[in-house]
Amino acid sequence: MTQQFTAFEGQRRLVSGTLAEVALAVRRAARAAAPILIFSDTTGRSLDLDLRGSDEEIVARLPRQAPAPSEPDAAASEPRGRGRPKLGVVAREVTLLPRHWEWLSAQPGGASVALRKLVDEARRASGDRDRLRAARDAAYHFMSAMAGNLAHFEEASRALFADDRRRFAGLIADWPTDIRDHIVKLAYSDRAD
Repeated sequence: MTQQFTAFEGQRRLVSGTLAEVALAVRRAARAAAPILIFSDTTGRSLDLDLRGSDEEIVARLPRQAPAPSEPDAAASEPRGRGRPKLGVVAREVTLLPRHWEWLSAQPGGASVALRKLVDEARRASGDRDRLRAARDAAYHFMSAMAGNLAHFEEASRALFADDRRRFAGLIADWPTDIRDHIVKLAYSDRAD
């Protein structure tokens, strides 16, 4: 799925779309009356782009894909050593107690296979919870940047983290419409409830 981004001109939502679409729309609105900020809808964090030059030059400078929230930037620049490069295997250090190493060594396929299976199982078991946490965190990052000085910000933050949706909605009801709607979209759009 293509990552989505949203640009705000002051308190007004300017555009949402792919990074290229948003960057070009922001460039066309460069003489806007209010500052323009671009946010990742995945993380809720703002990003800076170099919008100089032609449309083709701007698009060529854009990152191909923003790093995932948990993906460290240093891992991509490290030289590859042993492992299976086609699978993207990356060797890192894990610190465990001796009894953990003993158990892992006794598992079929060895420690690496056992750890991969444990991680995959944990990801499946906590997938929904992880998605809800990521959505809440994205909403909070955006909210901090765009609404940190608005009335009831701290109480709204507590309601967001407590998952008290009714109280949260009441506390942000008087905030600028585009900001309020985007926070709600980031926090609750993936939920079935």
